[in-house]
Amino acid sequence: MRKIKDILKLRFITEISYRQISRAVDVPSSTVSDYCKRFEITNNEINEFLTQDEDEIYKQLFPEKSKADKTTSRALPNFEYIHKEIAKKGVTFELLWMEYREEEPQGYALSTFKELYHKFKKKVDPTMRQTYIPGHQMFIDYSGLIVSYNDSLTGETLKAQIFVTVLGGSGCAFVHATPSQKQEYFIKSHILAYEFYGGVPKINVPDNLKSAIISNNKKGIVVNESYAELCRHYNCAVEPARPKKPQDKGIVEQAVQGIQRWILAVFRNRTFFSVDEINQAIAPLLDKYNSKVSRHLGASRYQLFEEEKLQLQALPANRFIYKEIKIATVDLSYHVKLIDSYYSVPFKYLGEKVEVKYSTALVEIYYKSKLVATHPRISRVNAKSTLDEHMPRNHQYQNERMNPGRLLNWAMTIGEHTREFVQRRLDTADYPANAYTSIIAILNKAKIYGKTELDLALAYALSINASRVKSIESILDKKLYLQVSNNIVTNNVLNNHENIRGKDYYK
Repeated sequence: MRKIKDILKLRFITEISYRQISRAVDVPSSTVSDYCKRFEITNNEINEFLTQDEDEIYKQLFPEKSKADKTTSRALPNFEYIHKEIAKKGVTFELLWMEYREEEPQGYALSTFKELYHKFKKKVDPTMRQTYIPGHQMFIDYSGLIVSYNDSLTGETLKAQIFVTVLGGSGCAFVHATPSQKQEYFIKSHILAYEFYGGVPKINVPDNLKSAIISNNKKGIVVNESYAELCRHYNCAVEPARPKKPQDKGIVEQAVQGIQRWILAVFRNRTFFSVDEINQAIAPLLDKYNSKVSRHLGASRYQLFEEEKLQLQALPANRFIYKEIKIATVDLSYHVKLIDSYYSVPFKYLGEKVEVKYSTALVEIYYKSKLVATHPRISRVNAKSTLDEHMPRNHQYQNERMNPGRLLNWAMTIGEHTREFVQRRLDTADYPANAYTSIIAILNKAKIYGKTELDLALAYALSINASRVKSIESILDKKLYLQVSNNIVTNNVLNNHENIRGKDYYK
């Protein structure tokens, strides 16, 4: 469902073609086209439309009695002429489309005009020179040549990775050194690149590294979710280069080669002690590189960029904050587990799968793309963050599948010590439901070890105040309840068992 919002956002705000959207969100072009046409029929304003709930959006796009649009034949544009003109400096698709509509008032809309051109472009000689629309694409790659530095604390020699981007229209480059190519650094480099350019391109064209693309094959493109979040924040799409197709990113490979010659080679005899120091050294050399006048174009990259910058999208008001993402299920205590800590969710989402997005400072929990809970990040093991508004009224579930009475009845079928153990766990919990999951896990041990053994183990656990699931497992595995000094458990439990005849039986 969320892909519908992504498709409409990329189409009507970012204004990229169906084919590019299809590759970015891994949805067939025909489906992308269908969603967009359905939205156009609604005559809604796009920003207001996207603020609605997903269910409401779906109802408006797919009414029960919707009729297919009737298409009419229209005059095709002169694609050979368009292909020659679009390569010229300052010429845009909008200008060529306006000229086309002057000749054909009933001609195709701008979006279809672009889509038809790209279909034409696929059919012509594949070796033709690549043309780039100003402000449209940012190409991304890492340099194969790295820069070494000595860690100032350990003295260890480390290798900094060199992140490079280049804008298709001007060739203006950005360079950033990072400790590795891990996703958090990959995304940070993107943010700094956007801020360096003072705007955002419509399409990112990365290589197929795992920080960006999980898979890119005939079955489709799967974008790393954190990278997709970055692109959603900056209203741009992802269109990775095809595997083993260097021509798709030839412009950035040329830029990487230039960066290696004019910047990295300068550092060959220099010793650095941190990545920050490397970036400080890169900055003036990058300005020099972008200021060099090209003999072929008669202008520098910065001069060409001044025109291309006008075509970039504006930076959003807030900087993107990198977050990791995981899918979790809301447990019986209306909490989700994240790295050995627990965060509450409104109790009505019991048993539902939710999306957890977390940074070093914040945890956000989403259900069907709707934010349902926000917590500060906690670092203590087994700690809980529980909000009062997430609790059911009067601390009781109206339709809960588990409750204290049911747990105590279950415990009684195992043994008296088990019932006492469960009662103590419920009494000591901040709220009984918070203990349900661990109690159920412990009671289920009877299926593995037997009821008698579990009751003996819990009697021993009561004597040493042990309550964690792992502690109970250890007691059962090692049979500690049979090895206690002074026979605490065996005297109190085994001798009172109904199947023990006792010494009086033999008199």
